[in-house]
Amino acid sequence: MRRASICVAVLGLVVLALPAVSSAAEPTAQISSFTAKAIPVPKPKGGNWPGTGNILGAGAAVEANYEITGEGYGPTPQNPKGGIPPISQVNFYLPAGTKLNRSAFGSCTEATLKNIGPKGCPTNSIASPVGSVLGEVTFGETRVPEEAELQAFFGGPGLLFYVAGHSPVALELVSIGHYVKAAPPYGEELITLVPPVQTVPGAPLASTKTIHIKAGAAIKKGKKIISYGVLPKKCKGGLPVKTEITFGGSNSLGEFGIPAKTVTATYKAPCPKKH
Repeated sequence: MRRASICVAVLGLVVLALPAVSSAAEPTAQISSFTAKAIPVPKPKGGNWPGTGNILGAGAAVEANYEITGEGYGPTPQNPKGGIPPISQVNFYLPAGTKLNRSAFGSCTEATLKNIGPKGCPTNSIASPVGSVLGEVTFGETRVPEEAELQAFFGGPGLLFYVAGHSPVALELVSIGHYVKAAPPYGEELITLVPPVQTVPGAPLASTKTIHIKAGAAIKKGKKIISYGVLPKKCKGGLPVKTEITFGGSNSLGEFGIPAKTVTATYKAPCPKKH
């Protein structure tokens, strides 16, 4: 099994997250910036699928951007304020009326991503082009930036988010997402569990500062283009989107060593154009 040496994620959602160093003050975190907009569906080898994008009733992908700030996690003499606490879960709410065509696409597995990596997944299981995550890891006595790649795949109970970082720490992780029905004005909620990420034994867990991903896919059957996500046919006053991030706590993938805290951010995208 390929092991982390810094996802979901994500998202993801999602994302990056060893036992925490104790601190006198409880860690704090917030989503300082969040946007989510409909865009044309990217093709795996570049370019976009025609007829998709920010159009009512059309296939579309979602471009999501997060900026996260916080302090108090893992303080050291060199960094007495500490850093951002680790993420354990990311929830993403789609607007009511959005449709998902799950059955039209292939599937990858968590084991494949962990043991082989993205090259082992079928092409029709790719759910996004490669995005990015900027994290923080412990290196010596300090917290340093870690740039990582983020990519989504269809598989497991819904979506799998693969994160790979290379410097200053080599790591790989898979976050697991599944959908549930949400209350109006939302339709589907994607719940993504993020594993705790060890960098150096005894040091604080890896954490996340920014997330950028374009999630969505399409395939062509005959002359018809089938998109995974389809925008609502109607819109009044904009399309509402919401996200929730839980820092710390625990999930089925592991323990995070600090009490859980959930923060929320909302965004209303302008109504898509008509056909």
